Amino acid sequence: SFAIRSARLLTTRGLRAMQSRSYADEMSFTLAAANKVFYDSQSVRQVDVPSMSGAFGILPKHVPTIAALKPGVVNVIENDGTSKEIFVSSGTITVNEDASVQVLAEEAHPVESLDAAACREIFASAQSQAASASTDVAKAEAAIALEVAEALVKAAE
Repeated sequence: SFAIRSARLLTTRGLRAMQSRSYADEMSFTLAAANKVFYDSQSVRQVDVPSMSGAFGILPKHVPTIAALKPGVVNVIENDGTSKEIFVSSGTITVNEDASVQVLAEEAHPVESLDAAACREIFASAQSQAASASTDVAKAEAAIALEVAEALVKAAE
């Protein structure tokens, strides 16, 4: 019947697509923000990212994915085992079929360069902005600023 032939054709095409997908044992990683490029197609072992749907780790051979970054810390484990932590405010995460990964952030800073006192000041200012917001737009902007400031304080501690 037509339905059975169609199902066989789809199954065969699906199997071929999965078999032809070339997963690598290495992962090419790019992390860039408007203020700096931290990694440019560099081979790394693992990347842990904060996303709107929850934090997750990316290893070579990860299933292709697109996700929105949540304010927080991206942890990069380099091939020599060293770990680098970079605070990101927001942005996107893309995992491609060729095992390349791109994290594009609005703003990013090495966690070691964050000043805890300055982060607390930013948080206090964001709380004040949230308390005084009167329009829906101002309330939304204040909520975003507060979320980023909370993540900044947590990262700096």
